[in-house]
Amino acid sequence: MLHYSLVFLVVALIAAVFGFGGIAGASAGIAKILFFVFLAVWLVTFLTRGRGRLS
Repeated sequence: MLHYSLVFLVVALIAAVFGFGGIAGASAGIAKILFFVFLAVWLVTFLTRGRGRLS
């Protein structure tokens, strides 16, 4: 998911350089959403990683 976030960020930067404002804005928005979803999933995984195992 982080990979796709970075891909959309690169697309947004390239579109902004060439002057495609709408595409750049949409790609940046998608990249931001994917990044925050990645952070949420990572945080849940990090907090619950050690639970559920028998020691």
